[in-house]
Amino acid sequence: MKSRSHLHLLLFAFLILAPAFASSATAEKRNITEKDLFNFVWIGDVRVSPDGARVAFVRVTVNEKKEGYNTSIWLVPTAANEAPHRLTTGDRDSSPRWSPDGKYLVFTRNTEKDGKPEPSQLFMLSMAGGDAFPFTSLPKGAGDPKWSPDGKLILFTSSSNPEDLEKQEKKKRKEEEQKRAAATQEKPKAPDDKTKPAEPESERESDIHVITRAVYRSNDEGYLDFKRPQHLWLVQAPHSPDEKVEPKQLTKGRFDEDSAIWSKDGALIYFTTLHSDEPYYDLGKTELYSIAATGGEPTRITTIDMDLGAMALSPDGKQIAFTASVEQPVNSYTQPDLWVLDLATDAKPRNLTAKFDWDIGSSVFGDNASPRGSGGNLPIWTADGKGIVENFAKEGQTNLGVFDVATGELTNEITKGNQAVPRFRGAPDASKLVYLLSTPTRIGDLFWLDRGSGEARQLTHSNDELFGQLNLTEPEEIRYKSFDGKSIQAWLQKPPGFDPAKKYPLILNIHGGPHTAYGFVFSHEFQWMAAKGYVVLYPNPRGSTSYGQEFGNVIQYHYPGDDFKDLMLGVDETTKRGFIDAKKLGVTGGSGGGLLTNWVAGHTDRFAAAVSQRDIASWIDWWYTADFTLFQPRWFKGPPFQEGEDFKARSPITYIKDVKTPMMFILGETDSRTPPGAGGEQMFRALKFRKIPTVMVKFPNETHELSRSGQPWHRIERLQHILGWFDKWLTGAAKPEYDVAPGGEAPIKPSAKPKPSP
Repeated sequence: MKSRSHLHLLLFAFLILAPAFASSATAEKRNITEKDLFNFVWIGDVRVSPDGARVAFVRVTVNEKKEGYNTSIWLVPTAANEAPHRLTTGDRDSSPRWSPDGKYLVFTRNTEKDGKPEPSQLFMLSMAGGDAFPFTSLPKGAGDPKWSPDGKLILFTSSSNPEDLEKQEKKKRKEEEQKRAAATQEKPKAPDDKTKPAEPESERESDIHVITRAVYRSNDEGYLDFKRPQHLWLVQAPHSPDEKVEPKQLTKGRFDEDSAIWSKDGALIYFTTLHSDEPYYDLGKTELYSIAATGGEPTRITTIDMDLGAMALSPDGKQIAFTASVEQPVNSYTQPDLWVLDLATDAKPRNLTAKFDWDIGSSVFGDNASPRGSGGNLPIWTADGKGIVENFAKEGQTNLGVFDVATGELTNEITKGNQAVPRFRGAPDASKLVYLLSTPTRIGDLFWLDRGSGEARQLTHSNDELFGQLNLTEPEEIRYKSFDGKSIQAWLQKPPGFDPAKKYPLILNIHGGPHTAYGFVFSHEFQWMAAKGYVVLYPNPRGSTSYGQEFGNVIQYHYPGDDFKDLMLGVDETTKRGFIDAKKLGVTGGSGGGLLTNWVAGHTDRFAAAVSQRDIASWIDWWYTADFTLFQPRWFKGPPFQEGEDFKARSPITYIKDVKTPMMFILGETDSRTPPGAGGEQMFRALKFRKIPTVMVKFPNETHELSRSGQPWHRIERLQHILGWFDKWLTGAAKPEYDVAPGGEAPIKPSAKPKPSP
């Protein structure tokens, strides 16, 4: 009786003190900062060992100088609660690939020479121990390694051409001659003038670009090198650094090859290509070829009127599965589907998911996918060949499912919930899966799933230590009806300690694409804006993916347009809840979201400030300068010299005279996806003429990927400038760096007008 009373007293004390303990624990946590990004850990390119006992993956971190990213390969067991451990010692290691017997791991590594990065080469690591060693040294590098079924050969890609190889050999001979001369203290012999002319000290390759194609550069790669197409190569798999092997080129010609896979018996290699010098004049197309592993001329199997995703061979080796979008009719947005092709016939691919109105092989996005070494997905065949595992995006979620090969029906939802599963891989028999899972409060961790039991177990806790210190909050999902009855899904990220009785400034954050989607995935930007006292509204207006074909394509020839109404109604829906200060509204967005930010500023005065990022101001100028062509009638019915009025009507610069909102423009100087000259630079100059407060922030050496994989310091500075502008105009904070004359001093008026240039 006495002990029971004592227990009651302890329980009573716990109930009284528990809130205080919880409050204390909460108080110990801090709000997330922009610089927490420096300590984030990302996971990419996940690979399961043949026995299903281990998972190799790429671990990505910010480097010491905070100007780039380090990538290394790590290993985690699947059967025990063991912590992951590092496998490779390099700072730029990626693309891990298990040998069929699980005894070796081949991967790619970038090294430096004289302080300059060298092309990636193939390295081998024995799982029994020892250091990794290189076994290729091609002048333009090697990538995408794939083991033959018997483990004797490795297939890979390289863009090294005969001229590169010849120059490499000349350089080697010269270096060897210099070494011999140094060893014997003799000068190299001069060539015999009668037999061979002297070679120049160094051969200079011209750095000018002679452009003959409409698509001649890529936002990610810079100028495209048509002299060096990507080809398939083979090399014998070495087992020690003493075993010297010689890579051999398998394919040739002036066209790239991609998506190579081995046949089940290792006799053939299947790959995709397109023998067209200027494919942008036609709708998407892919040619499927095979080539004998012993060499010879490739055989064309079929031509498919679609751009194919990565291919996966069925267990019996007779079919391939892939994801692709149909090309006709020509839409602004065409939903991706899961397809199967019989290799034994010349039949057309069969669309398994034509009646499944969600996005196959797609995911919602945030700002914290792995910035390097992310890897990709493959459809996963079940062991009996009757099902295929794929991910799909549905109403802001991305999950895994099994699709019946005979009917295309979704027979099993492997994962469920408010989350994103952007990456996944399977054990050889597909009975077990590893997948990367992200939520609004988790960047991404690996989970191991036994399909038989349905139980999933977390393998990594990459950011637990950091996130355990942070007061992160779950966003509130909202839905509202637009002007025509369409249901719009959106989220509200609220500040930690949110008080509905208070009034908060609001930031409307608009995604790009336009055919992509926000969802249940981590966003550092939204969490940080909320931590700084803002409510963040991020909607998926019409045109967004994960809501079906009709919802995604409804904006064709009407972008921007009714999506603007969806966004404004979202602001109305949020402000009527009573906790938003309607005089303190901000709007921002990048890419297509930058275009819409410009559009918003030209069509309403309700926002106190706007930040337009990597934007488009003039569709006409963008059409002529972007890194890809719009030669097909996807967004416009014709080119600007035929449909000029439509281009102008949908260009934000057309409405620049109506803009009263103070605007900041954030631009990457090497952005070729939305070139600055077709976007923010135009808006900035026009607003300066009109004396509307405006600032342009340009990031050197940054492409369109600034916010996702740009230099870490630049990513931080980008966030600081976005909120710096909103702090100035929404909260009244002093920001002298945005004033023409800091400190309020008037600029000195020049005594005379500048003379025109001759």
